[in-house]
Amino acid sequence: MKIHEYQAKQIFAKFGVQIPRGEVATTPARVREVAQKLGTRVVLKAQIHAGGRGKGGGIKLANTPEEAETLAKQMIGMTLVTHQTGPEGRVVKRLLVEEALDIARELYLGIVIDRAREAVVIMASTEGGVEIEKVAAEKPELIFKEYVNPATGLSGFQARKLAFKLGLEGEIHKQGVKLISSLYRVFEATDASLAEINPLLVTKQGNVLALDAKMNFDDNAASRHPDIREMRDLDEESPLEVEASKYNLNYIKLDGNVGCMVNGAGLAMATMDIIKYSGGMPANFLDVGGGVSEEAVTNAFKILVSDKDVKAALINIFGGIVRCDMIASGIVKAAKELGTKIPIVVRLEGTNVDLGKKILRESGLAFHSAESMKEAAERVVSLVK
Repeated sequence: MKIHEYQAKQIFAKFGVQIPRGEVATTPARVREVAQKLGTRVVLKAQIHAGGRGKGGGIKLANTPEEAETLAKQMIGMTLVTHQTGPEGRVVKRLLVEEALDIARELYLGIVIDRAREAVVIMASTEGGVEIEKVAAEKPELIFKEYVNPATGLSGFQARKLAFKLGLEGEIHKQGVKLISSLYRVFEATDASLAEINPLLVTKQGNVLALDAKMNFDDNAASRHPDIREMRDLDEESPLEVEASKYNLNYIKLDGNVGCMVNGAGLAMATMDIIKYSGGMPANFLDVGGGVSEEAVTNAFKILVSDKDVKAALINIFGGIVRCDMIASGIVKAAKELGTKIPIVVRLEGTNVDLGKKILRESGLAFHSAESMKEAAERVVSLVK
C-alpha cells in the first residue's frame, strides 16, 4: 500500500522527523489561503503516487499568494504524466503547499527490507534529488549502507556513522543523527516496506529536513494500522487491482498482452518467465491462492479478461489443495457470463485433473488445452501473434 507525500510527512512528524511547514489543499482558493498563512514563497507539489513530478510540471514555485492561486488553477485537474505514471498519467486532485526553503545541500536517505540479508537496510547518499537507481548504476560508491538487526534495532553508532558519511558536521551532524534514528522508528512502528526522503535537505540556516517523503506499507500488517489503512487513495490505484483486492486476490497489472491466472506465487512467477521466454509479454500477475473458491476463480477470470490490453490468456493450475474441477467450473461460469472472445489456453494438473478437463471439454466453449507449461506458453503466444 502506498500513500501520498503529505500523508507520509504527517507520519514522519509524529516521530520527530523535521518537515517543512505546509498544508494540503484541493482548491485554488484554499491554496491561496495556505500561502498567505505561511507568509513566504511557497512550493506547490502535485500529490500523486508517482515520482518525477518536477519534470512533468507537477512542482511549481510561487512568490506570492496570488501567483500560488493562479498556478493552482493550472495544476488542479491536470493530467500529470511522468516516467512512473505511464503515458496515461494521473489526474491531480490535491496540492501540498509548503514554505520554500534556502537549499544548501540535497542528500538521500531511505530504508527498505533486504530479504537476502533478512535485515532492514538504511541507505544514504550525498547525491540527493537524483533517482537512487541512477546513482546505484552510475556511482555505486556514493551509496552508504547500514544493516540493522531487527532483534536489536538501530544502534547510535550506526546513525552517527551514516551522518558522517553524508558529510554532516557539528550541530547539523546532531540533527542528522536524530533524523536518521527517528526515520528508523517510523519504519519499524508502522510496518513499512519503504520509508524514503529524497531529497533530505540541509538549509543555509543549518537545518535538516525531509523535503520529500515516500512510504509503502506491508499489506499483511494493515489490520494493525487502521489509521494508515484509511489513508489509502483508491483513485491512485489500478481499478483492476482495487477490484481484485475485494476478493483477496493477488493481482498486479503489467504492460504486456498475455493474461495469466495461476495458483501459487512461485508458479505464477515461473509462468510469467516462460511466457517471456516464448516471446510474449505477461499482462499481469494473478495468483488465486491455494484455498480459492469457485466464486473467487470466477471473479479472478472476470478481472483477467476485463483488461483491454489482454489479447489472450493462459490459465496454469497445479491442483494441490485447490481442485482442478472447481477451477474449471469457475472459468466456464465466468466465460459464459462474459461471452469473452479472446483465446484461452488452459493447463491443468493435479487433484481431479481429469474431471476438470472434462468440464472444459463439455462446456461448449473453445478453450485451448495444453499438457505442459512450455506447450501452454508457446500456444498462448502464438495465439496473440
